[in-house]
Amino acid sequence: MLIRRLAVIGVGLIGGSLVRALRAVGEVGEVVGCGRGKPNLERALELGVIDRYTHQIEEAVQDADLVFLAVPLGAMGQAFRSMRDHLQPDAVITDGGSAKACVVEACRDAFGKLPPGFVPGHPIAGTEQSGVEASFAELYQNRRVILTPTGFNSPAALDKVERMWRLCGAEVTQMTVEHHDEVLAATSHLPHMLAFSLVDTLAGMKENDEIFRYAAGGFRDFTRIASSNPVMWRDICVANKKALGRVMAYYIDEMKALADAVNRGDADHLQEIFNRAKEVRDRYIDGILDSPE
Repeated sequence: MLIRRLAVIGVGLIGGSLVRALRAVGEVGEVVGCGRGKPNLERALELGVIDRYTHQIEEAVQDADLVFLAVPLGAMGQAFRSMRDHLQPDAVITDGGSAKACVVEACRDAFGKLPPGFVPGHPIAGTEQSGVEASFAELYQNRRVILTPTGFNSPAALDKVERMWRLCGAEVTQMTVEHHDEVLAATSHLPHMLAFSLVDTLAGMKENDEIFRYAAGGFRDFTRIASSNPVMWRDICVANKKALGRVMAYYIDEMKALADAVNRGDADHLQEIFNRAKEVRDRYIDGILDSPE
């Protein structure tokens, strides 16, 4: 068995799905859940996702051989500080945060140095739903998980986290912390900003009821992620502000150029943009999604 005792700090979609996946392959023993909301923890207990729970991180991590942090980025620092003096010597710590530089810094600040058992990670998976009831064992199958080794982590800790995610059906890759935050700013964080902004903009228009009443499937598909957790995305924006700010500025320039083409009625330039975008998406996005991997 890979994990004898797993402590999950934040038993929601991400943490709950990890437990379900590990239980499905018989690679986890006792699971201790930790969080602030008692109803969610009680429900996790009823569903068999966790074996017991506590509201105290200090208690949750005792004797755990692996700790998984699935809390908002803004809560990482306090979580690290709470567990600092209560971990067993060879405990492995990993997380599911969408930005990595801030998590690494929070860990270093809390411990004074980066522990050898700390392996930052980010599963590229999720839905717009939250809470343990939204969790399911197949969430990570054929999805990518990015690990960002710190250079201070032990090979054994890195191997254990890699094996954990592969057992969940994920494809595991590695990046530097900086490269991860740049890539995710463009591929994940920016699309969420567009969805949130579009819905908020249309909600402020005079005939917003009619606009939403006649929204077509494309609008619903594009804006689905605007139903994501606002607190989580607030924290992501603040944590990854430099990389996200750069890619948003670039996108704003591109939108201004597109608006100019629309205002000029420049059909040739518009078709050139649309053709190029379709070709790139068909080649890279659909090709990736349809590949055997």
